[in-house]
Amino acid sequence: MINLFLFCRAGYEKDCAAEIQQRAAELDIGGFVKTNNNDAYVIFQCFQPGDASVLAQKIELDSLIFARQMFAAKAILKNLPEQDRISPILDALSEVNKAGELRVETPDTNEAKELSNFCRKFTVPLRQKLKKAGTLLEKENPRRPILHVCFVAPGTAYVGFSLSNNSSPYYGGIPRLKMAADAPSRSTLKLDEAFIHFIPKEEQEERLSSGMNSVDLGACPGGWTYQLVRRGMFVAAVDNGPMAESLMETGQVKHYQADGFRFEPPRKNIHWLVCDMIEKPSRVAELIEAWAINGWFKEAIFNLKLPMKSRYKDVSTILATMEEILKENGINHFEMSCKHLYHDRDEVTVHLRLNPPQAK
Repeated sequence: MINLFLFCRAGYEKDCAAEIQQRAAELDIGGFVKTNNNDAYVIFQCFQPGDASVLAQKIELDSLIFARQMFAAKAILKNLPEQDRISPILDALSEVNKAGELRVETPDTNEAKELSNFCRKFTVPLRQKLKKAGTLLEKENPRRPILHVCFVAPGTAYVGFSLSNNSSPYYGGIPRLKMAADAPSRSTLKLDEAFIHFIPKEEQEERLSSGMNSVDLGACPGGWTYQLVRRGMFVAAVDNGPMAESLMETGQVKHYQADGFRFEPPRKNIHWLVCDMIEKPSRVAELIEAWAINGWFKEAIFNLKLPMKSRYKDVSTILATMEEILKENGINHFEMSCKHLYHDRDEVTVHLRLNPPQAK
C-alpha cells in the first residue's frame, strides 16, 4: 500500500494535510500530500511502497486531530467498467487475507453522497466475491482488518484496509446520533459525541455516573447541561443568559447568573467541568488551566473555537502550552486529547483528565 487515505470535514483538508505530513516525518516516512478544497479527504502518498501500511499501524487514529478515519490504500482505481467493477477491486485487495468487515463508503460531501445508494447496492455482490476469494471472512470478525472501498466519484475509488484496533467504528468516521426532541439546542450533540469518543464504553458507567457534581461554563440555553442531566448528574450552570425551564424543573440544575471567566465553584467536589463558550481559544485554555491548577475538577471537556487560518499549527501550540503550564504547576499526571468531532463546526473538542489511574 502506497497511499494513506484520511477522511476529514470538508474545508479542513489543509489542516488534515499539515498534520499527517508532520506525523509521517516524525516516523521518517517520506511522501507528499494530494488534496483539493472541500473534497473531505486527504491522500498522503508515500515514496516507498508499503509505508502507508506502516503509517496506518503506527499512527494512532485517536491522536490525529483532524482525521475522522484512515486506511492504507492502493493507487486510485479510475474508470471502473460498469459491466465489471468488482474484478479490479479484487485485484487491488489481493494482498489482504481474511479481513473481518467490508465498508463501501464515500467522503462527507453532497456530491459524493449522491453515490450512497449505489454503494449500498454494490456492497452485496462485492462482499460475496470477496468471501469467495478468501479476502473476506464468511462471518464478520471485529479482530481482523477492515476492508475499505471509498468511491470519490462515479467509477473512481480508493481501496485498502484499516486495522480493527486503530479504526473508527463508524463508516467514514461519522457517528449517527439522534437529536433528542426535548434538548434545548443542537449543541447538545457535541457533548454527547465527546463523551462517546473520549470515554471508553466499558468505563462510561463509572466515569459518567449518576450523582456526580458538574459545572457547565457558558451553559445557556442548556445544550451541554442537558447531557449531564440525562446522565443523572447535578449541574452548576453558569451563564448570564436564561436556561431552559425544562432543565430547571429537573431539580438537578442550579443556575448561577455570572461570568464564566470569573466564577468560582462554591463546592470543590466536582468531577466534570464542561465549557462551550464563544471566546478566543487561548483565553478558554487559560481558564481551564486555572481550574486545573486549583484542583477544581477531575475531568474536563471544552471547545476551542477556530477563527485562525493556520488551524492545526495554532491548536497544536495552544495544547503544547497547556501541557507546559500544567507541568510547571506540579500537575505531571494527566491525559489530554483533542479531536475535530463530526458535530463540531469551526472548533475542536479537548478532553483533559487529571490524575488518571496508573496503568498496572
